[in-house]
Amino acid sequence: MSQPQEKYRVTIAYGDGIGPEIMRATLAVLEAAGAPLEYDVIEIGEKVYRQGITSGIPDEAWEVLRRNRVFLKAPITTPQGGGYKSLNVTIRKALGLFANIRPTKSLHPYVETPYPDIDLVIVRENEEDLYAAIEHRQTTEVVQALKLVTRPGSEGIIRYAFEYARAYGRRKVTCMSKDNILKLTDGLFHKIFEEIAAEYPDIEAEHRIIDIGAALVAARPETLDVIVTLNLYGDILSDIAAQVAGSVGLGGSANVGTHAAMFEAIHGSAPDIAGKDIANPSGLLNAAVMMLVHLGLADIAARIENAWLRTIEDGIHTADIYRPGKSKKKVGTQAFAEAVIARLGQEPQHLKPVHFRKPGVSVEIRPTPRQPKQLVGVDVFIDWDEAGRDPNVLGRKLEALAGEAFRLRVITNRGVKVYPGGLPETFCTDHWRCRFVAAEEGGTVTPAQILELLRRIHEAGLEFIKTEHLYTFDGQRGFSLAQAE
Repeated sequence: MSQPQEKYRVTIAYGDGIGPEIMRATLAVLEAAGAPLEYDVIEIGEKVYRQGITSGIPDEAWEVLRRNRVFLKAPITTPQGGGYKSLNVTIRKALGLFANIRPTKSLHPYVETPYPDIDLVIVRENEEDLYAAIEHRQTTEVVQALKLVTRPGSEGIIRYAFEYARAYGRRKVTCMSKDNILKLTDGLFHKIFEEIAAEYPDIEAEHRIIDIGAALVAARPETLDVIVTLNLYGDILSDIAAQVAGSVGLGGSANVGTHAAMFEAIHGSAPDIAGKDIANPSGLLNAAVMMLVHLGLADIAARIENAWLRTIEDGIHTADIYRPGKSKKKVGTQAFAEAVIARLGQEPQHLKPVHFRKPGVSVEIRPTPRQPKQLVGVDVFIDWDEAGRDPNVLGRKLEALAGEAFRLRVITNRGVKVYPGGLPETFCTDHWRCRFVAAEEGGTVTPAQILELLRRIHEAGLEFIKTEHLYTFDGQRGFSLAQAE
């Protein structure tokens, strides 16, 4: 007598908008395919937001997520305004889901695309970058956002990309960043990429500046294989890739961490078509396939994916990909799921059948050795709107306040040097970065001396709104230079 198959307990959320429809369709396919799953349903999203829970997820749902560790989530709606937080970002960070994997593959000629040979995977860093969402309004005219990039976060995602490429027989990993401008943040990401790439001589490695990289995704996607990039860039690139492949509605994604994983479609909740039975469930279904692979159910995952490919190949299409004269039948959400179920056990005749490997992509983040650092100065940000915003007036005031420990090296406005020797044509806002460095060339300063400097600035009637300490690490500068500094 055969042993009963182990059941895997999965958390699911029906979401908002079209979410309940595409979740029901997806679960029907999973059940028909014999996926050994049991479900715990949690309520998240718009209804929870409206109850005053700004995170969009109640405390009891966290306990279910942490217990099951695998989460299949339909799209949710985040209400506009009112201080609501992005539920996706909250879950990714809280559960340490550092890697976002978004495959994109052409289904030509059955889904219209000018690029029949797309077969790329975007591996996106999922916790850092501008998605830290640390923003401040500092003056009447200026707001700021902090871009945070860490060595452990960069090492984790880059190593994951190379391990993924090796596990799935991929030939190349392309890093995309903007380190020609953001020399410290994106520069760190690129530097770590070069370090880790050297450990994988069997995989081709290249770097692209993000603007030309995005252009390649849009115009020559067949030249790319695995892309690894920072959070914001990866979000943008994955939508470009999905669109040029035929439809954002087809894309699924995995959010993977050391202890948990979340699977979702890459599209939103589309409330304008909710309840009409016309949404394409393919994005969530493909996410569920990735979930099955993650759970070690590769054979069932392949059975579903091949039935889905056969359905697409047979011209059974939802409205978003339907083409008169090319498609054979336009169907709704549930009818599409039924068509996939009817083809379970079949493989596509023209598209390439899939055969998934067992899971095995894991990374170990190594501890970062501490480096000796020295405090060599401070950037003082000042809100100043006097004297016609003449930087020379502000510069002379600050020169007199520098004291014996400091010298004023430069003042910038929106990153442009305006004192000393600025150009009169430069437009200035009310937000000034004033860089003070040790009076002695190559010298250091103390926190107490910085406090005294700030006291003098305050007593002179100038409003400082922020400071940033300037450090060297192992003798290397840990801050960007101002223009012409």
